[in-house]
Amino acid sequence: EVQLVESGGGLVQAGGSLRLSCAASGFTFDDYAIGWFRQAPGKEREGVSCISSDDEDTYYADSVKGRFTISRDNAKNTVYLQMNSLKPEDTANYYCAAARDFWGLSMGWATTSNFPSWGQGTQVTVSS
Repeated sequence: EVQLVESGGGLVQAGGSLRLSCAASGFTFDDYAIGWFRQAPGKEREGVSCISSDDEDTYYADSVKGRFTISRDNAKNTVYLQMNSLKPEDTANYYCAAARDFWGLSMGWATTSNFPSWGQGTQVTVSS
């Protein structure tokens, strides 16, 4: 059974930092791309960042480029999202999701339907 468990969310002041973790189990982690998505109240879920299975490629939404960094530790079956210079508009529930690495990842990484497995999410709240 595929399991993804997010952690590391919390309340932080604007300009602060958080590091989210996504711990995976139940599948061959090295074969899967992992994405981070977020959803704010009343808004659609959006892609934040994604990392390919082999750690060669990373992708970011324009709104987080230069502030967020995604990384993975395949020995620990864990993906991280380091979030710096946080803004109130980053407030959302953050989810990690897994998909077998697929051709076209560079174009489709932010599409939720490309990721069949999801975690339960972790809340990030940034106060102004």
